[in-house]
Amino acid sequence: MNAKRILFIDDEDDIKTLAQFCLEAEAGWLMMTAASGLEGIAIAQKEQPDAILLDAMMPELDGMETLAKLQHHPDTKDIPTIFITAKAQASDRRRFYNAGAKGVINKPFDSLTLASQISGFLGW
Repeated sequence: MNAKRILFIDDEDDIKTLAQFCLEAEAGWLMMTAASGLEGIAIAQKEQPDAILLDAMMPELDGMETLAKLQHHPDTKDIPTIFITAKAQASDRRRFYNAGAKGVINKPFDSLTLASQISGFLGW
């Protein structure tokens, strides 16, 4: 089976480093990272990852705007996206799901269950 390829779009390097370590060590997945929505969109179009982890709060393009642009582009509209966010009240969750997110994971996330949470949301 091919290793899953995950793109994590987040402006916080330490969070990306932790997630990358978890997913590569725990699940054997390959992880790509982007520091902004625009960079993430460009990488997603070029690399076609199996899934995207997306921070909700970023400067310039926030998570919702990034997701809208991903869904609007034919090359990225079918890539499942999961929000990883500190902003996870019920109203925020509804907004993310209504926008097309496949899941919402709270920050700080549990590094030991991150891969299984992602797999659960995506049916892997």
